[in-house]
Amino acid sequence: MAERKSAPISSRRKPKQARSNGLVATILEAALQVLEKEGAQRFTTTRVAERAGVSVGSVYQYFPNKASILFRLQSDEWRQTTDMLCNILEDAQRPPLERLRMLVHAFIRSECEEAGMRVALSDAAPLYRDAPEAHEARAAGSRTIQAFMQEALPDASETTRELAGDLVTTTFSSVGKQFSESPRTDAEIAAYSDAMADMFCAYLQSLGHGQKKRPARSSARR
Repeated sequence: MAERKSAPISSRRKPKQARSNGLVATILEAALQVLEKEGAQRFTTTRVAERAGVSVGSVYQYFPNKASILFRLQSDEWRQTTDMLCNILEDAQRPPLERLRMLVHAFIRSECEEAGMRVALSDAAPLYRDAPEAHEARAAGSRTIQAFMQEALPDASETTRELAGDLVTTTFSSVGKQFSESPRTDAEIAAYSDAMADMFCAYLQSLGHGQKKRPARSSARR
């Protein structure tokens, strides 16, 4: 039996003019609204077109199917998360554990602020999660984490650094999602972030990190 090929998820074409960029932005904003209001199961290109106030044909000019729209939304979210990882973890002016603490606070707050969209995209993941583009997007974040672990744990083995990076990444994705599914106050977010950061910092220190003094909590929220 011939292998079944998955439907393309990349954009059909790239917008080249300001008007086209504006149309794509309008489509994506409408897609977010449909996704958050109606969920992944009722998400269709027709509903997106209606919400955006354009024809279905206009949507198809840039997105061949609904999976490509959802993947673009997820790709944008992945890109924002990767940018946040890089901006914080690559800041060599701060000690590694202080950077890690700042990342925890930024990540948890981001999860809570965009919980509705993240839950809906998670429900839609079967449409695109096995695509090559999806694997590369996830790999980009993993590379950033591993580069940080090489700096934070210079004397540890590669196996230990990979384990530490995997543990941090897995905890971020699972615990952060679970915590953000319920409405949270600023105080709850700060307390939860501090607790998670304490756990991560203690774990890295136990693996042989030379920096014994834990960064002050106040610096993470500046």
